[in-house]
Amino acid sequence: MRALLAVFTAFAALAVTGCAAVDPNCPADARDLPLPSLYGRWEARFDGLPAVSVVQLGKHPDYAGVRGTITRDAGGGAKPSVAQLAGDVDDEGALSIDESLDGRAISGNWAGTLQPRSCGREFRGTWRNAADDSTHPFVLNKTGAPEGKP
Repeated sequence: MRALLAVFTAFAALAVTGCAAVDPNCPADARDLPLPSLYGRWEARFDGLPAVSVVQLGKHPDYAGVRGTITRDAGGGAKPSVAQLAGDVDDEGALSIDESLDGRAISGNWAGTLQPRSCGREFRGTWRNAADDSTHPFVLNKTGAPEGKP
């Protein structure tokens, strides 16, 4: 009976914390993430928008950061939009990404923080649309390894 009670208590604790086990090796701050852990496929969800956007990040060729793309579903059968991304983890530990629709002008900015216990697989923050200065909360979740890796 005590063993059953212990198991029940453990499951109740998991339900409250929302995680199965906390990996002590998970970084508490994005500054502690190895840069390659940012490479790969991510899903971006923006507050108030039903569609999921696909983000692909890889090594930036010119500095210790990331470069990639975001593909947003335009809905209604319209062609998806693709924007270029480039960024890094700033001195405060925030993931900071600039977005450009044309490869020259900044069309948006991302500023997000690594979520506790996500082991580098979730960032939350604010996306700012440069066209109208509106801001939108976002969640960025890692969905896959870098291309060419298991």
